[in-house]
Amino acid sequence: KKRIILFVFDGMDWQTTRAAAIAKTRQVGYEEGRGSGLHFQDYRGTTTDFGFFVTSPHNSGTSRNVDRQIVTSPGGKVPGGYDVTRGGPTPWQATDDLPYPIGKSETDPHAYTDSAASATSLCSGIKTYNDAVNVDFSGREVLPIARTLQAEGYAIGVVTSVPISHATPACAYANNVDRNDYQDLTRDLLGIPSVFHPGGLNGVDVLIGAGWGEVEDKDGSQGANFVPGNRYLSDDDLARVSVDSGGKYVVAQRTAGESGSDVLATAVQQAIEGKHRLFGYFGITGGHLPYRTADGDYAPVRSVGNPNTAKPEVYSPEDLRENVTLSDMALAAIKVLDAQSQRWWLMVEAGDVDWANHSNNIDNSIGAVISGDEAFKSVTEWIEQHGGWDDTALILTADHGHYLTIDKPEMLAH
Repeated sequence: KKRIILFVFDGMDWQTTRAAAIAKTRQVGYEEGRGSGLHFQDYRGTTTDFGFFVTSPHNSGTSRNVDRQIVTSPGGKVPGGYDVTRGGPTPWQATDDLPYPIGKSETDPHAYTDSAASATSLCSGIKTYNDAVNVDFSGREVLPIARTLQAEGYAIGVVTSVPISHATPACAYANNVDRNDYQDLTRDLLGIPSVFHPGGLNGVDVLIGAGWGEVEDKDGSQGANFVPGNRYLSDDDLARVSVDSGGKYVVAQRTAGESGSDVLATAVQQAIEGKHRLFGYFGITGGHLPYRTADGDYAPVRSVGNPNTAKPEVYSPEDLRENVTLSDMALAAIKVLDAQSQRWWLMVEAGDVDWANHSNNIDNSIGAVISGDEAFKSVTEWIEQHGGWDDTALILTADHGHYLTIDKPEMLAH
């Protein structure tokens, strides 16, 4: 295929998908299988399929040295694994062994995956330890498919609703023994010398995500080369990649008083006309895009216990106007990639589904699924208008779940 899209709904298990479908359609429409109600469930514009898979890691509890980029305890503390007779043969069948899926079985403890191990599996095809970004259980580099395709002439894009170098987008392209080494992961993505690649990688052609405005004075997880300031991208690195300083990227970032969608659209046009790469940087306090919420009013309810109840996020008019949506990001990336090459690979991540589920916030979770579904719809419409599916392959998947249990699904319909 000439156009390949990996669409990841981070943390969206079968139950989260069903919750969003119920909330959107106002009815409990299914109890098993693929389901219906969301665009990605109902789309039949080409041949489609449905399935599920296990994303257990190689292990958890691996120690590593981020400055030396080595693993110091190969194999870690707890092995991964999955017993279908205990966890259940399908995602919709409840198990009687409730502690088992979350690794709390007294007789058979096991590790359950994080986003780094699962995204490494998706992008590089191996099992590895939790927190690894495209390295195996012993810390050896593995090559993500995007870099293989890039060497064959494909343009590469990465889009996410959470920070640009969080685990899933990082695994699309970068290498590191620790998913929390954010600035170095961004360097890999943008083709700047990093602790893992001192000579620098080629860099992706399009990177658009959140993390703008997130400032830290110290961050021990990022090693000795951490630069105080933006947690995900230092000011010097941002200046270095910009075409204004002789770099390769037209930079679009959240700008006071300006529409985020307009800022991004202008940068897309500049990148296409100048044959440049594109880097987009947006977000709110916390490092993600604003949650649209279940009813689309961008007014989240409070998060219930993880471990404590948290106040609801409150967005200013500027937070909404100066940012973009995942749909905006995905279409911007496609336009630039398609202008650069007839062959391209793109990851689109609805990463805020995971963040909402971590916070036990069903309002944000449903809203994030629907935002991702709207982005998926925008992508399918673009494909239909630009040559159709003959040259396009799209894989839509989750990477793990959160053990969401819905006792009264009918309540979500009201």
